[in-house]
Amino acid sequence: MSKNVKARILVIDDDEGIRKVITTALNDESYVTDTASNGKEAIEKSKTNVYNLAIIDIHLPDMEGTQLLSELEETTPKMRKIIVTGFPEVQNAIAAVKKGANDYITKPVKIDVLINSIREQLRKQREEKNYSEEKVAEYIETRLRENQP
Repeated sequence: MSKNVKARILVIDDDEGIRKVITTALNDESYVTDTASNGKEAIEKSKTNVYNLAIIDIHLPDMEGTQLLSELEETTPKMRKIIVTGFPEVQNAIAAVKKGANDYITKPVKIDVLINSIREQLRKQREEKNYSEEKVAEYIETRLRENQP
């Protein structure tokens, strides 16, 4: 993701008001947003669109957010995932992290906290991509040297 291309973010929450508040704030930050009101819709969208990050409510009408974390790992393994919950319990946080959440934010969501988390997650994503590209380049260089007479 170059600096000129803004990240694509999928906001998954069954509460339309929350989706609107979050997407408006993200659009103000020039992020490209999409929404889903349940897990199934999120999975379908992730099969046809590429997202850098997902913001996932922990309780959705058709599945738990922790289950959705695993499902999204199948469709978009490099996507960063932030769980948002109005039920901040230690068990929820542990389950979310074990299932692949990169951050855990409680409701009511403070937009500045969410934006800072998004920036941090996207920074980590860029670092991982750059690291992967460097490792591939090193591997190719090594193989080329090995194959020289």
